[in-house]
Amino acid sequence: MNTETTNGNVAVLKAHLAINVKDVNTSIEFYKKMLGIDPAKVRTGYAKFDVQNPPLNLTLNQVPFDGQGALSHLGLQVASTADVLAIKAGWEQRGLVPREELQTDCCYALQDKAWVDDPDGNEWEVFTVIADNLPETSERTVGCCVPEPVGIGGVKAEATSCGCEAAPPEEGEGACCDKQAAKFGIEVKAGGGCGCS
Repeated sequence: MNTETTNGNVAVLKAHLAINVKDVNTSIEFYKKMLGIDPAKVRTGYAKFDVQNPPLNLTLNQVPFDGQGALSHLGLQVASTADVLAIKAGWEQRGLVPREELQTDCCYALQDKAWVDDPDGNEWEVFTVIADNLPETSERTVGCCVPEPVGIGGVKAEATSCGCEAAPPEEGEGACCDKQAAKFGIEVKAGGGCGCS
């Protein structure tokens, strides 16, 4: 987006993103670690982070809700794999546990990236595009930008995911696998069986 010509002659200062959260204090601690800065403003049920790089007005709004929202994921695009790894290292130093994907085909582009989840299950990625506009293939079996475990050097990890950790099981049902059980803090159902654990 060319901020100098957006909306005529108006220069856009920064993007604004407002996220609904279940517990603003828990989310503040996560975003302090993820962004490496303190919030600029904190009120009851509200926090604002004034991010300078990239320019972003990020607000957290505490509202009651069940489950996970309809948001797919959020991301920060950087210039290089070295930048991805530097941000991932910063997240680790601040106590977060990122997942790494190198040389992954996502959104019809070859990318290197790392992911973290906020306390409400919102997925954040930091990524760089290595090659863009890849052709559509029949080999794609999961949706775009669904985190997949990948090890150092782009070697795919043994674990695979059916995507069941994206949503909890129906009420009264146990988890279908260890991933879903860990994500939602529930037990695996007897004879559970998506096979992604």
